[in-house]
Amino acid sequence: MSGGVGPTVSDIRLTKEEEAAEGKGHLKSQKQSTRRGFLSFRQLNALAIIVVFSASGMVGIADLAFTVLSLIYVFFLSKVAFPLLGSSPDPPVFGQSNKTLNLYVSFAAVIGLFLPIAYIFEGILEGDKEGIKAAAPHVFLLASQVFMEGLTFSAGLSLPIRAFVPVFYNSMRIFTLFDWLKSEIEKVGEGSGGSVRRVYFGRALAVANLGFWCFNLFGFLLPVYLPLALKKYYGYKEKI
Repeated sequence: MSGGVGPTVSDIRLTKEEEAAEGKGHLKSQKQSTRRGFLSFRQLNALAIIVVFSASGMVGIADLAFTVLSLIYVFFLSKVAFPLLGSSPDPPVFGQSNKTLNLYVSFAAVIGLFLPIAYIFEGILEGDKEGIKAAAPHVFLLASQVFMEGLTFSAGLSLPIRAFVPVFYNSMRIFTLFDWLKSEIEKVGEGSGGSVRRVYFGRALAVANLGFWCFNLFGFLLPVYLPLALKKYYGYKEKI
């Protein structure tokens, strides 16, 4: 799972596959086309979260509408503003596997998805309706982001579009994280949000997510990843 930190694991892994398939000519192109035609296991997991949260009524109509409209808007931008400039997909921003980046992605998955999902499931058992209601939008939008990142890669969209998705969704999720933190702070203890332990854990998890995703947006995506993606895109355009 990319976790929405900008450069997806799929982008990194693509380079390894290209190197392994180097020199195979048309067979390589055929394999790439086949691979892009299917949803990955990561995307299927994200899609399952989206369906479950939507069907259970954990997320509001505004978040559902945002996800649907973002899908339409992304493909609109891919045709009007940032079309694919060649017959082959744009090269990834980071051409080689990076262990630090992989650890960063894994940490994003744990703090952004796995722990909040566990928190929500525990809330179902303890009857913490307010905690579930506050945390669910972030999890839903992050799962939607992961699915969209994989979809833009599988569809072979341009690099700026692939960079736009995490920036777009990360910006939206910051507002949901503020609401989540506000909800946790307003709890007064056992009875309003489950056990006292759950109240403190919920506050710590909300603060950790808010801090991490603010850094991800303002410290990585906007100043580093997005400029590199645009530079590669327009640099490639100048060579045509």
